[in-house]
Amino acid sequence: MEGQRPVTEFPGQVHQTPTGGIMTGAIEDVINWARSNSLWPLTFGTSCCAIEMMSTASAKYDWSRFGFEVARATPRQADVIIIAGTIVNKMAPVLRRLYDQIPDPKYVIAMGACATSGGPFFYNTYSVVKGADHVIPVDVYVAGCPPRPEALLHALITLQEKIKSGGKRERIDIDLSKK
Repeated sequence: MEGQRPVTEFPGQVHQTPTGGIMTGAIEDVINWARSNSLWPLTFGTSCCAIEMMSTASAKYDWSRFGFEVARATPRQADVIIIAGTIVNKMAPVLRRLYDQIPDPKYVIAMGACATSGGPFFYNTYSVVKGADHVIPVDVYVAGCPPRPEALLHALITLQEKIKSGGKRERIDIDLSKK
């Protein structure tokens, strides 16, 4: 089907036997492969970017096709938190507590101008945090105000590729305006 990404192969070898097959591979590669294809997001939407995040899970974009099947309402069952919207000083400790409750390994996506840099509100008020990375470490940044659902899908796929490669936590910027 046009527009869908190709299915990634198993990170190892399949040896055929008369009764089926035996798969071999490095355990670390297999774990990263499995982990990247079953991300369960915790949605943390505080303003207008949350609407774009919700539409990414709708039938038109359907993030479950890409391995982000179940959006969780509790941090104890999630492994990636998507921060969509403005973070104010009173909300920062709550965000930190949610992040701390997610079991390891955990990943963070900051979506939109407010979550990445405080947005247009940072300079006009004292109560806005200048980006989620001042509260918790962020893995992938999504530019835009608000970013399109395609940008969030691209960020989630970028996070999957980072997990598959066994990548360490480093800053990844997603800016679709240059494409």
